[in-house]
Amino acid sequence: MSYTVPKLTNYSAAALENAAAKCIRACADDAAAVRNEAELKAFRDRWIGRKNGVLTQINDLWLKGAPKDAKREAGIRVNEVKARIQELVEGARVGGDESVSAPAERVDISLPGVRRPIGAEHPVIKTTNEMVRVFQKLGYSVADGPVVETDYYNFEALNFPPNHPARDTQDTLFIAGQQAKPQRERLLLRTHTSPVQIRTMEKMRPPIRIVIPGTVHRNDPPDASHSPMFHQIEGLAVDTNITFGDLKGTLDHAMKEFFGSSVKTSFRPSFFPFTEPSAEMFVSCFICGGSGKRGTDNAPCRPCKQTGWIEILGCGMVDPNVFEFVKDNGYDPRKVSGFAFGMGADRIALLKYGVDDLQLFFNGDVRFLQQFA
Repeated sequence: MSYTVPKLTNYSAAALENAAAKCIRACADDAAAVRNEAELKAFRDRWIGRKNGVLTQINDLWLKGAPKDAKREAGIRVNEVKARIQELVEGARVGGDESVSAPAERVDISLPGVRRPIGAEHPVIKTTNEMVRVFQKLGYSVADGPVVETDYYNFEALNFPPNHPARDTQDTLFIAGQQAKPQRERLLLRTHTSPVQIRTMEKMRPPIRIVIPGTVHRNDPPDASHSPMFHQIEGLAVDTNITFGDLKGTLDHAMKEFFGSSVKTSFRPSFFPFTEPSAEMFVSCFICGGSGKRGTDNAPCRPCKQTGWIEILGCGMVDPNVFEFVKDNGYDPRKVSGFAFGMGADRIALLKYGVDDLQLFFNGDVRFLQQFA
């Protein structure tokens, strides 16, 4: 016979205990009688349904209808009944009493674990990180900046004249819809990581030593040696009494650390708008040992074009005109000096791993990239 919640007239402790026991016993009997999913759902609705479940009726008939002086005792007993009925309902299973719980999941710890394949650094990123670590050991900090830059940081503050060819759309990727803005505020994709040098000098007073890895963009059609997106590593050191000798010593040590202690370095005059004097640095070919020939048959060495030297980077002393843009932050060109350098991480990776096509790094061919894992 189904259980009906009685309306209490006697709220003594004994009467409340007796009513609670009958209710809990009735719930346990109903739980034991469940034989299928439909009966289980009906059982739950009957006892804990929000609208007309037994628990709702108990709250209305026993607690709300209790005299004022009996409400505390009635509330305690009703809460106990609710807790026990919730346990019975939650523990109810199809085909038996609630005390029979589902078998616990077993884990065989003797089985080998499922290993997730771990990726590896991309050869360009790996090369970048290795070079950055060389300069970090020399006390350089790593700096970063936005890829979308303004004309001011990318050109003007780096001493590029207004008519410089690099400002032309044939070389630089400009953001559309910028014609109404003043020249220095127009947005573009940075063509080098040098704007970070200006941004860092605006934030930090000298002395500073920073190395700047990052992606840059230029309007170059992709081929075996060019890409519209590539990677650069630049460096800047500013302090009092820094000379070209400091630049040569720093870069000579860095190249020996990266390519091996046997490599030699050579500096040849060049020109960059933001350095004066400027130079290009070459290292003796670490593939042919500087001989220009490879193997026992003296085959021509392609990486160095049989010259025995490989161009690695551009460098120079920071032009005083660049310091004028950050003069108010302690970079008075009469008191401080500095040097800067920049190299292509992709080019160094090509040389290091003996790859002859830059596009192989960016095609996403896993078979190719797995060689460097």
